[in-house]
Amino acid sequence: MSGADLDALAEAAAGLVVEGRRAVLGIAGAPGAGKSTFTEVLLDRLRRGRPEGWVAHLPMDGFHLADVQLARLGALARKGAPDTFDGLGYARLLHRVRTELDAPVYAPGFERTLEQPLAGALVVPPSARLVVTEGNYLLLEEEPWPAARAELDEVWYVTSDQAVRLQRLVARHVRFGKSVEAAQAWVLGSDEANAELVARGTDRADRVVANTAAGWRLAPDRPAS
Repeated sequence: MSGADLDALAEAAAGLVVEGRRAVLGIAGAPGAGKSTFTEVLLDRLRRGRPEGWVAHLPMDGFHLADVQLARLGALARKGAPDTFDGLGYARLLHRVRTELDAPVYAPGFERTLEQPLAGALVVPPSARLVVTEGNYLLLEEEPWPAARAELDEVWYVTSDQAVRLQRLVARHVRFGKSVEAAQAWVLGSDEANAELVARGTDRADRVVANTAAGWRLAPDRPAS
């Protein structure tokens, strides 16, 4: 994506903010599509020339259920599936983020090395006029995810070349401790099952951003809203 295109997307994100309320933008996409990378680039553009704390970042990853709960539920082998998140808790926190403007709103983060959520690791300060949140399931129609979608002004969907996405996922799992064989098995099993679910929401996105070898670009068949 050219600098001009990225500037236009940052301007569109900033344009969600109106006087007297805080806006929340969601970035969705399949595992490994590049949601976090795109969000980081977008946040960098949004911070330029604006006061410190004007935009805040709130990933959905902090709402992973801890392994102890997944083990209790018999869901440890499906970690990352929609029901292995506290989706309702995420939706309620988004509601707080939208409506509680006079005090800090603390949120859980996610420690990649431990692969576990970390309470109170993130904060949305009162100065934040825009919050950017990213997660796989922001466009999922099954409960409780529509409650989270209702708190978002827009959702942008990030896509990526399938082969590149799978390679990126395998490398990520290896980096955080899995063997190559275990990483490949996880990616082709659990991650791909989740990716198929996520892909069903593409048509409900407000914008589609493609992660290509040439850079980020707005999908040509999805005009900007």
